[in-house]
Amino acid sequence: MAKRREKTKVVYDILRVISQNENSIKPTPLLRYSNLSFNLFNEYIQELISKELIKKNNIKKEYSLTLKGYNYLEKYKKIQEFLDEFLL
Repeated sequence: MAKRREKTKVVYDILRVISQNENSIKPTPLLRYSNLSFNLFNEYIQELISKELIKKNNIKKEYSLTLKGYNYLEKYKKIQEFLDEFLL
């Protein structure tokens, strides 16, 4: 049975995909890369927008990271490095 990702990892994965796509990605490819159901994907996106980690460009219909989103990515990487160092 596949292990479920924690919420922090799902958020990291979504933000990382946006970042890796020149900070601009349309919803359909982001949904595909996030590996979530449509409903769960929409819940995450709405939460990320409300917490100002991402923003939606309604004209281009694309998502991009905010400064807060970039900060999340950096801090998540540091935490993961710490955990990896101590094999946790």
